[in-house]
Order: sequence, then C-alpha cells, then structure tokens
Amino acid sequence: MAKEPKIKTASVLSFNRHLDPSDGRMTAVNWNDIQHGAGTTVIQIQEKSVRGTISNRPKNAKEAADAAAINAAVEKANLQTVDIAALPQGKDTVAVTFTLRVLPNVGQPSACNDESFAQRLDAVVSSYKSATQFQELAQRYAVNLANGRFLWRNRIGAENVNVSIERIINGKPTEKLSFDALVNRLNEITVHQEQEKSLEQLAQWIQAGLNGNEHVLLSITGFARLGEGQEVYPSQELILDTGNTKGKKSKTLYAIKDKEAGIHSQKIGNALRTIDTWYPDATKPIAVEPYGSVTSEGKAYRQPKENQDFYTLFDGWVNTGKTPEIEQQHYVMAVLVRGGVFGESDK
Repeated sequence: MAKEPKIKTASVLSFNRHLDPSDGRMTAVNWNDIQHGAGTTVIQIQEKSVRGTISNRPKNAKEAADAAAINAAVEKANLQTVDIAALPQGKDTVAVTFTLRVLPNVGQPSACNDESFAQRLDAVVSSYKSATQFQELAQRYAVNLANGRFLWRNRIGAENVNVSIERIINGKPTEKLSFDALVNRLNEITVHQEQEKSLEQLAQWIQAGLNGNEHVLLSITGFARLGEGQEVYPSQELILDTGNTKGKKSKTLYAIKDKEAGIHSQKIGNALRTIDTWYPDATKPIAVEPYGSVTSEGKAYRQPKENQDFYTLFDGWVNTGKTPEIEQQHYVMAVLVRGGVFGESDK
C-alpha cells in the first residue's frame, strides 16, 4: 500500500463537544423517597461570616524564630465571609440532576480552512468508526455515570450513593436504569458484575448517539446520603476581578438562579471524560486532555517528548498516515469528542 503523502495541519481547526451536559441542579430529599425522584426542595446558598486564625507558613526562618511576631500575628482576627450550602433539617440526601445530550459526527470539524486536510481527517475518522463503532469510548463514559463520579466531593464519605438514568424521547422518560454507585470504584473502568447488564444498555445508548444512529438525551440524577444538615458542595466560582478584595467573600459558590446551588456543566463534563488510562505508566483514569494535564497535581501525564500527547498522535495519524496503536486511537478520538481548537499556526 502506497504511503500517504505528508500534509500540513489546517491553521483553522476546531471541533464541537459531543458529550453535552447541562448544569447540575442540587436538591434535598430523604433517602427513603429517592424512588420518587429528586424532589423540589432546592438547596440554598447562604453567606457565613467566620472569625478564623492566622495559620499561614512563616515567610522565613527569622520570622519563625520570633515568638513575639508569631504571637502578634495569631492575635489578629482572620475575618472571612464565605458561601456555604447544606441540607436542611429533615432531609438527609443531596440529589444532583442534569441532562446529557450525546451528539453525532465525531471528528467532523466545526471549522476547517484546508479541504485536503479535512478529506484526510474524514478518512481517518471513518476508518476508526468502522472498526470500533465507538464501543470502547461509550463503555467508559457509561462507567463514569454508573459510579457517580460527577458528584465529586459530594460522593466522598456518603453512606449510600445511587444513580438513576432515564432516556428521554419526545420529551418523556422511557427506559430507566439504576446503579449502586459505591460498589463501583473510581480508579477502575468497570462496574460491579451485578450491574454489567445495565451498564451495557447505557453504553449502547451513548454509542448510538456518537454514531448518529439515534437522537440520545439522558436525564441523570445522583443521590448521595450525607445526613441531615450536612454541608454539600456546589461548584466554586472563579472570581476574575482580583483587585480590591477587602470586604469581599473569600469563597463564592455557583448558583443556577436565585441562590439555588448547582454544579458547572464543565465540571460534570470533566468527570464524564475521566477515561484516559492509556497514558504512559497509567495508575488511574485521568480526564482526556491534549497533554494529559491534571491541574490539582500540577502535572501533565502526556509529555510531547514521549510522543504521547494529542498533537503528536493526531498529526502523525492524519498528516503522515502513521496509525497509532488502538489504545491511542481511542484517546485521540476521545479528545475530538471533548472538542476544542487545534489548528496549527502558520508562524
């Protein structure tokens, strides 16, 4: 077979995301009532003013040795105003509800200014789709719904966690699946054997959406039993105006509307795409990113020098016809499902 002539990556190249979650709405229910759904008791974000203590690390050894300076610093009140959200008395479970659209045409650019590159890309994506039908990716996305990863900190320490998933057709719920999330481990890409049949059905729905065979809209609710009055954890807002911070809140939580607690769609999307176990020396799933970046660790697991980052694999596959191993093909396609801007500058 003749080797494909080398081409250059388009300078304008972008892709839409194909797993499209809504924001997560947080409500309070009783665990014994979760079969009736998430209920209507919204969780309100409230302000709290607290008097903390100075606890930051000394700036240098001289300051650490100065007992008088430490005493003077500790005497100062560390006054803070923060947002909090908690379950009301009488409700022991937080419910996080969102919808998820699974969109077709994976790998089809939303913008591309090079026709020859677009044709080569289409051939690569079509070949992958014919060989896999997105089965592996759909399975892994389904696992992250079944294990309740999208609950983030609300999942930690919960007594019970259940995930309910309904398929919506013509605006109405049809089939329904349920998962005991705590028996499914976050560091694995499988589910408990008793849930394998339900997972297979969920994966088939996601697969049908990615392949464009059917319109797929899912309604997902995760229930975490924390205890009456316990604090819950919405998304935290990033405050870009860092000028005069005097008198401002030190923590601002995300409100969908009228101080109703919620989780960002971007945070839910990050949880769903935490499927990458194909990076070098993998020990756990990480979110699919071009450099395998995990910001909480300050580390990129896919270094360009190891030729395992998205750009090296993608350019080699499309531009020169160098087909990666099947695991890395899954990774490249998962980045395209994620979406983003990947054009190569002319400079």
